[in-house]
Amino acid sequence: MLTNISNVLRACAQRNGAAAVVSARTYADFTNEATFEIKKCDTFKLDEGPATQVVLTRDEGLQYYRTMQTMRRMELKADQLYKQKIIRGFCHLYDGQEACAVGIEAAINLSDHLITAYRAHGYTYTRGGTVKKIMAELTGRRGGIAKGKGGSMHMYCEHFYGGNGIVGAQVPLGAGVALACKYQGNSELCVCLYGDGAANQGQIFETYNMAALWKLPVIFICENNGYGMGTSVERAAASTDYFKRGEFIPGVRVDGMDVLCVREASRFAADYCRSGKGPILMELQTYRYHGHSMSDPGVSLTCKNYPHCAAAPCFCHCSTVDVLSLYVYPICAILPSVVALQCPDRSLGMN
Repeated sequence: MLTNISNVLRACAQRNGAAAVVSARTYADFTNEATFEIKKCDTFKLDEGPATQVVLTRDEGLQYYRTMQTMRRMELKADQLYKQKIIRGFCHLYDGQEACAVGIEAAINLSDHLITAYRAHGYTYTRGGTVKKIMAELTGRRGGIAKGKGGSMHMYCEHFYGGNGIVGAQVPLGAGVALACKYQGNSELCVCLYGDGAANQGQIFETYNMAALWKLPVIFICENNGYGMGTSVERAAASTDYFKRGEFIPGVRVDGMDVLCVREASRFAADYCRSGKGPILMELQTYRYHGHSMSDPGVSLTCKNYPHCAAAPCFCHCSTVDVLSLYVYPICAILPSVVALQCPDRSLGMN
């Protein structure tokens, strides 16, 4: 694809009398992989943490970007359809947090299990759902992934158990899935996600206790996006070190806006669980670009909500997909035909 973009750019320059200088090199000339230094994770009750030097191949980078960009476009389309009253009821968007879902999925197997709360569109897609079926579900059609009966909060597919509407209720369910994995002895694990707003629920601490006693292969992941509904974490929790909440369970705090940080931390956690050591807790420090749900006022969260970030407003809470877009979008503006191939929206008909 990148080679095609280079060729089209060169052809455009030649037709326009070489108004722009285009390199004669093609993107195929570049290396197929690169090494990156990523942010060190904070750890709790661990002798060592995830790797800080990681290798990313060209194919992996393109795959991660395509998946995150598809998720972002899907959520923005859902925002538009909700405002047009085509989508009704509850609708919690995931835009801004794409690196969390893509990084986790890159570190586990499709045969592993995952359960999350009601902000579930992104995970439904990474677990194997299609954009067409997700959008059909959001609009209440029988072609939806839950036959139009689940809506935004209740989507399911193989090895993905929702989409759960009760705050924190998915955590004990995830431990039950992990118990089944241990009972069957199949080396599978369960990724159990919840938000900072659910982190004070008593049932979560009860689940920690059982999971540690039985050494269940479960990764508890707190997606800390800074707000539980509209309340900041500082006003809701006496301790905001969510990765230490397990007390007797090891924990890792990760930059949830960097897909490579999330991938490496998730790999580390998965290896820990598969080795029979029991559960591990992760905190992903992330950020959502919408309010709690589409029922909130139509005001997107921006860097002005974070005064300490005023020095670098462009990157302080930008996810990987946003940073990459700074480089991709100028090309897309010049080449609409290439955009159609790279990001085939097809008016909600994309598979």
